[in-house]
Amino acid sequence: MNSKREPVFVWSRNVRLFHWVNVISITLLIAVGLIIFNAKSLGVSTDGKILLKTIHVYLGYVFAINLIFRLIIGFIGKAHERWSKVLPFNKGFSKELIDFKQHKQAVYKGHNPAGKLMVFALLSLMFVQMISGLVIAGTDIYYPPFGKYFAQSIAIDKQNIEAIQPYSKVNIDEKAYTEMRAIRSPFITAHVYAFYGLLFLIPLHILGVIIAERREKTALVSAMVTGYKYLPKEHSEK
Repeated sequence: MNSKREPVFVWSRNVRLFHWVNVISITLLIAVGLIIFNAKSLGVSTDGKILLKTIHVYLGYVFAINLIFRLIIGFIGKAHERWSKVLPFNKGFSKELIDFKQHKQAVYKGHNPAGKLMVFALLSLMFVQMISGLVIAGTDIYYPPFGKYFAQSIAIDKQNIEAIQPYSKVNIDEKAYTEMRAIRSPFITAHVYAFYGLLFLIPLHILGVIIAERREKTALVSAMVTGYKYLPKEHSEK
């Protein structure tokens, strides 16, 4: 970095931890999800599908816990952990966005206005994925937090819900099962469309980071590892 810039601490350990756990968990979820989605054409057996869905659910738990952690620190955290610094709802954001469009070489301590919009869009889709995924896990392979509830709702013998297993009709009331699948249907739709949305936005996010780094030259990528961005010494808080 040149002598006209100085390292400024921006991203806390909490933010960096969330970011990289999120990157890894989403990458793995997409990979396993695509295999499940194409299981029939890939010749995956029923036992294989159950195993893949189990792995997908456990990865989903990591993703969900990490996202909930980020949602919480957005309210109780410090500095650029807080939603007021990250999301496009702060006072004066409209003016900030107009200024950004007119002065694209401007340097920002945190996210620039386009980055804030992207963060909001990604978090919204991730939240939809989390909620819909937990419901699907409960209706598909009867995993927590909703699995026991759904298993009881379709059981013939309510005292023997352990007999209810994925892809098995043992102890299942067919009418209740059909009703349960109808409840599950909109969550499947939401999960699929949010998945497509993430597939669309993630490359845009990466492209946006590359463009912002070329314009601002603040070590944007390494900042999510070290926490430090390199800003002009005369920079003002943005």
